[in-house]
Amino acid sequence: MLVKTYGSAVAGIDAYTITIEVNVSQGIKFFLVGLPDSAVKESEQRMQSALKMSGYKWPGYKIIINMAPADIRKEGSAYDLPLAVAILAASNQMSDQNLADYVIMGELSLDGSLRPIKGVLPIAVKAKEEGFKGLIVPEQNAREAAVVSGLEVYGAKDLRQVAGFLNEETDMEPTTINVEEEFLKGLEEPDFDFSEVKGQENVKRALEISAAGGHNVLMIGPPGAGKSMLAKRIPSILPPFTLEEALETTKIHSVAGKIGSNTSLLTKRPFRSPHHTISDVALTGGGSFPQPGEISLAHNGVLFLDELPEFKRAVLEVMRQPLEDRRITISRARFTIEYPSSFVLVASMNPCPCGYYNHPTRACVCSPGMVQKYLNRISGPLLDRIDIHIEVIPVPFNKLSDAPPAERSREIRKRVIKARLVQTERFRNVKGIFYNSQMTSKLMNKYARLDDTGRGILKTAMEKLDLSARAYDRILKVSRTIADLEGTEDIQSHHVAEAIQYRSLDKGTWGS
Repeated sequence: MLVKTYGSAVAGIDAYTITIEVNVSQGIKFFLVGLPDSAVKESEQRMQSALKMSGYKWPGYKIIINMAPADIRKEGSAYDLPLAVAILAASNQMSDQNLADYVIMGELSLDGSLRPIKGVLPIAVKAKEEGFKGLIVPEQNAREAAVVSGLEVYGAKDLRQVAGFLNEETDMEPTTINVEEEFLKGLEEPDFDFSEVKGQENVKRALEISAAGGHNVLMIGPPGAGKSMLAKRIPSILPPFTLEEALETTKIHSVAGKIGSNTSLLTKRPFRSPHHTISDVALTGGGSFPQPGEISLAHNGVLFLDELPEFKRAVLEVMRQPLEDRRITISRARFTIEYPSSFVLVASMNPCPCGYYNHPTRACVCSPGMVQKYLNRISGPLLDRIDIHIEVIPVPFNKLSDAPPAERSREIRKRVIKARLVQTERFRNVKGIFYNSQMTSKLMNKYARLDDTGRGILKTAMEKLDLSARAYDRILKVSRTIADLEGTEDIQSHHVAEAIQYRSLDKGTWGS
């Protein structure tokens, strides 16, 4: 008897439907074709044990299974459940009447229970697009899939429960999620708040501008000045997710297996902080079984690189294209996968090997030329993609002990949201541009024009401070964001003056 069930495969952050055809006929042996990998081939032993422990029989006939399309490699153990269900139906141990209505995915344990799988959200999105009535997955994945409205999602404990439901012998309640309620969770008090930071008002201001305009930022300061503490609080002032951003970010984390069993939708912007020993593949993604890297897991959030010069140069250089294109393309001999990677890069570094160059009270012990050599570990093209360079000076004791309560993150966030709304309206009809840091030269000529006074200040700064040519565009973009925060339509001279302060590493005197 020939029976078909439907599963799904994930490529990048998108899924495509897999048709599983099972034919049980006279003869012996088990044949599994359709380009399965080792994990799929090993499903025979798991299915035999699971069927027996669930009270079913393994057919004593020839079993031929084809996974179509047959020219695409099938990977992972998530096909155990649809394969087992198809075998039961093809051997007349259950009805095949309802199989065409559902996409079925899940890994089987030897006792017939179901184990969670990766990539359930993109699978649910694809099932809805293709008109399936419902999706059957392990119960640990049900909340994640239930975010997709218009699709019945059933979380099952074991094979017997799935077979009974499809056979209309037992009832299963679909899992439902209140998306609005999930979103409200993201507006709860943040884990880290800017009110906990004493002093550093100029750095907080720079980070507010970074959040408002999506600008990459580099903090330079001695050990213990508070660079990491400040970076961890940036997500608390970023605007809340839109539904589209939340779904896309959740899909990436779902594919990477980073979604917990009690989580349905990511409601807080991600903050990723990889160690400087990370490899280029771990940062960008890929591998034998392609997975999103740290720059994709930081999509719509913050990627924090602490001690930037300590990262391998090859690792840093692979970020140049994703920072520009907001996407990372991973090409191999037999496939090409694209992951989104639109994030705010926040990096920190010591000013020199000893850490005390430009320190207000401690002397730098580095030999001549070591400061510039240390800075040269970061390539010019990468620095070119960082809009804001800000020095972080240690806070003196009297400010630590006597400082009044600082402004809370929620107040800063209100200003950031207001500035982002201005940018959303400004770039409403421009595809792929959402905030000021993404402006092209054409858009800058239209929206970041300077008056004579502002142009004079910028000209003087570039000549007297020996600013590099690449600083010009960055200063204009940051000036536009400062003007948006202030609520002014035109960029004024003091906006330009403030933006010039945030180009520390472009000053010709740095490290000399």
